[in-house]
Amino acid sequence: MRVGSILVRCVRFDELVAFWQAALGYVPRDPPEDGWVVLADPTGAGPNISLDRVEQERLPPLGELSRVHLDLYTSDQQGEVERLLALGATPFPREYGPDDDFVVLVDPDGNRFCVVSKADDPQTATGVA
Repeated sequence: MRVGSILVRCVRFDELVAFWQAALGYVPRDPPEDGWVVLADPTGAGPNISLDRVEQERLPPLGELSRVHLDLYTSDQQGEVERLLALGATPFPREYGPDDDFVVLVDPDGNRFCVVSKADDPQTATGVA
């Protein structure tokens, strides 16, 4: 068994499609239709990211934990954080400890995600926010 797709419900659908395509280099499996799209890793190595447009009242309020949280692993954490901020992500305010290997960001629709400094063993990266 493996993860095939991670579903993100969003209000700002068009912005999220553009953001996650640029952030991950993913492409739509089929053209977006009726507020739904599956973004696929063109190499086939990663799981799909599915975006589903919903009304604002169906999302948790900003500041509460997101129901979906992605951890993005990278060997260039600072460079990727800067790139994602330029794409429209914003920093999530939090205090970091000396052993934290992650930076928490928020996508344009308010969903938190972490950019994790990839360790030799991906199982040791915490990425918890």
